[in-house]
Amino acid sequence: MTFRLFRNDVRRLVKQALDNAGYPAVEFDVSEPPQKEFGDLSCNVAFLLARHAKKPPQKIAAELVEAIRLNIKDTCVLSAETAGGHINFKADYSRLSPATLGQVLKSPENYGYPDSGQGRHIVIEHTSVNPNKALHVGHMRNVIIGDTLYRIMKATNHRTTVLNYVDDSGLQVADIVVGFKFSGFNVEPPKGKKFDHYCGDEVYVKINEMYEKDPLLAEKRKLVLKEIEEGKSEIARFATDITLRVLNEQLKTCWRMKARYDLLNFESHIVVSKLWSKTFELLKKERLTHFEEEGKNKGCWVIEAKDEEDKVLVRSDGTATYIAKDIPYAAWKLGLIEDPFSYREYLGQWDGSMLYATTLGGSDKPTAAKKFNGGERVITIIDSRQARLQRIISQVLSKIGAGTQEYFHLSYEAVTLSSETAKAFGIDIGDRQFMHMSGRKGIYVNADYVLDTLHTKAYEEVKTRNPGFTEEQLNAIAEEIAISAIRYNMIKQDLDKIITFDVKESLSLEGDTGPYLQYAYARSQRILEKSGQDIAGSNFAFDRLAHESEIALIKEIAKLDLVVEDAAKSLSPKSLARYAYNLATTFNLFYEKVPVLKEQDADIRMARLALVKAFGVALKNALDVLGITALDHM
Repeated sequence: MTFRLFRNDVRRLVKQALDNAGYPAVEFDVSEPPQKEFGDLSCNVAFLLARHAKKPPQKIAAELVEAIRLNIKDTCVLSAETAGGHINFKADYSRLSPATLGQVLKSPENYGYPDSGQGRHIVIEHTSVNPNKALHVGHMRNVIIGDTLYRIMKATNHRTTVLNYVDDSGLQVADIVVGFKFSGFNVEPPKGKKFDHYCGDEVYVKINEMYEKDPLLAEKRKLVLKEIEEGKSEIARFATDITLRVLNEQLKTCWRMKARYDLLNFESHIVVSKLWSKTFELLKKERLTHFEEEGKNKGCWVIEAKDEEDKVLVRSDGTATYIAKDIPYAAWKLGLIEDPFSYREYLGQWDGSMLYATTLGGSDKPTAAKKFNGGERVITIIDSRQARLQRIISQVLSKIGAGTQEYFHLSYEAVTLSSETAKAFGIDIGDRQFMHMSGRKGIYVNADYVLDTLHTKAYEEVKTRNPGFTEEQLNAIAEEIAISAIRYNMIKQDLDKIITFDVKESLSLEGDTGPYLQYAYARSQRILEKSGQDIAGSNFAFDRLAHESEIALIKEIAKLDLVVEDAAKSLSPKSLARYAYNLATTFNLFYEKVPVLKEQDADIRMARLALVKAFGVALKNALDVLGITALDHM
């Protein structure tokens, strides 16, 4: 029994009261009031009925409360009161506390994970970084949003497939091929430098500078791009080799952040397969694209977009644009087009799962008979700069068979660096408060460098606090703290807000940070360890936990499954991050307000220890969904 049952009782009581009082059934809201003196839940039904009933909401609320009170017995509701037309409910914690804490302690592994998905298939695409460079701190937000959303969907029993789109036939790949083949760059990086760092930091940045000085080199880029797209030449094979080397280094970075994937979709396979040609013919048949005979898009195939400027699908030189590749890919994800791909095992991942890759046969033999597309809902995670293209894709899909809610673009804003963090990374930004990044100009900080810096600083702090730990222990804990710092920082804010990342702030053990949550969990485990008690079973005097801080903590623990369910419905990792922070803060306040280890009454002491254990379960399960490891020691 959790807060869900209390809420269900409230909804049932309100519906019974409406029926008994002769009011029509309406869709009403039951939610937590803004101030705790108004109770645990509040209902707005009287306001919804006021116009129809031609009565003030205060009078309607009073009538309904009378009817509700007649049926309160044997429910989780202690009382119902009116306040300005609202109906406010208090929970009966003499029932809710034993039931909630008993459930947590009996089924700790599954606590807080509702079956709201019921096995429905969700396809999530995230990361999709061009394979010509390392991930930078801005890409980290995409990876972490996507992986957290995957974990939320998994926790709510959705069958979730995670895709990583590899643009191995785009301009950026052509750039590094031009650098290696025609501009004298050594194909091997300097000693000690990761290959993806070398390609992005040196080859890609410098070749773009060289284009400005040498127009012939820029022309060479067009020829290289054409060969890559055709996929048959030595240049195309070389591009594939380079792409895979960069991709494998990128994956190491993503795995370090605890992200995982099901399938790598290679753009070259979309181009070479009949997926694009079939989609193109379908678009022409449905008159969703046309050939321009004149004007600025002369010689191009364009697509008309509602309330938007026409978008080029195929350039006049015959090469496909980004959106020309994105539309068939999106249609494939939804299962609107026949699947042309076979699949092969690619690499084993950090969590023991296998990562697969598309293949078109030939020497690249398929090794898996699996289905990755056909999602009942497809969620594509791309930053807000791509919102226009995503709107066009959604419009096109709706005209060839997709429902309006089936294809969803989850947008997010950019990541900037605080002035202090930029300076710490050796970047001079003058008097500016923060720094925007640009891959082409080489103005960015690599994700690996961010993680290494966080690890180093966390290691120093852990070593100071735990001088007896081995190097292996120190590094393991420091790595988990580094991961929690970056993951939590990237999801705790609204997706439509620009993040200004600060290394020092993200590592703080106080305030709204990942390490603060880990510290709260470690504190709870230390309390249990010091008690010397085996907190087994669920037969404790939970009905005697009546202090305000105890009730507040039980209430937070009881809400976990509702929060996880809401995060899945609203596609909001932030809501779960906020819950975890509130849970940790409520626990710390509880520990300040009431004695646990020093409580003289043995029954209350054991009940409080069981409450501490239940808190640990709830926080650990919330952290698991956030991709953060709960640490026993820090």
